Amino acid sequence: MENSKKHTISVLVENHFGVLARVSGMFSARGYNIDSLCVGETTDPAISRMTVVVRGDDKVLAQIIQQLNKLVDVIEVQDLTKGDFVERELVMVKVAADGARRAEAIEIANIFRAKIVDLSATHMIAEITGAEGKVTAFVDMMRPFGIEELVRTGEIAVARCTK
Repeated sequence: MENSKKHTISVLVENHFGVLARVSGMFSARGYNIDSLCVGETTDPAISRMTVVVRGDDKVLAQIIQQLNKLVDVIEVQDLTKGDFVERELVMVKVAADGARRAEAIEIANIFRAKIVDLSATHMIAEITGAEGKVTAFVDMMRPFGIEELVRTGEIAVARCTK
């Protein structure tokens, strides 16, 4: 799309069976692609927060928000990209790391403030959290070691404190 940009949407929903299927089904039924979708319980166990990342122009975003607000289980929809917000993603990456290459891989992990969460004679698993750019840069630096597994949570986000 010509004016396509990334939008981060926070959706508060009732926490019960089938809500995730209805929300994700709304996207697929209308041909909207989801870049990432994370769901978790809030401080109130009856409410969950979904963080949905989509790409599109302002018209597409307006349609998505309108359709989400029509769903019965949706409590509140907020376009976080309209204001300041904090975003994070968690990634775990398993790479081949033995001998001299291990020290180099650990040094790169330390530079990015990643944590080594598992280690064997031939491999290591590193965990990193941060904004998309930082996480992507770390993954790119790990590629020469031979990425054997990569797991990404997708983005979670919250509006910045105003006062």
